[in-house]
Amino acid sequence: MTLKTWPDLAGRLGMYEGEQRHTLPVRVYFEDTDAGGVAYHASFVRWCERGRTDFLRLLGTDARRLIDGSESLEPAAFVVRKMTFDFARPARMDDVLEVVTRVKEMGGASVTLNQTILRDGTRICEADVTVVLVSVSGKPLRLSEVMRKALGPAIA
Repeated sequence: MTLKTWPDLAGRLGMYEGEQRHTLPVRVYFEDTDAGGVAYHASFVRWCERGRTDFLRLLGTDARRLIDGSESLEPAAFVVRKMTFDFARPARMDDVLEVVTRVKEMGGASVTLNQTILRDGTRICEADVTVVLVSVSGKPLRLSEVMRKALGPAIA
């Protein structure tokens, strides 16, 4: 049997304590770890990237439409301007983690997202990531009203 659409492949959007949040489950695979079975720090960066990408996808603003220009008049992309990580506990091979993403603040052309990685409800890593919407030429672009409205309910 072949499924035409995988359920929850992009995670889930939901409200929690009055905030819109996105939750993406990820499993720690062998390729994510060192010889001792502990996840590399770079794996956390990848998991957060997946969380941000699927958060935007479920809000209706996916990277492909931005890049091909169908989202606005000018082709654009979100680029990372700043990242800070706080690694509290290790992740290990075969752990099932949740990457929880929420909007922390919004600027004219930027969005700062807070991302928490949990294992069984316990925080193992937290990241603040600022992304900027830029044209293909590299010029910052203001967030559209549609994008602001989609992200707006996420701000506490």
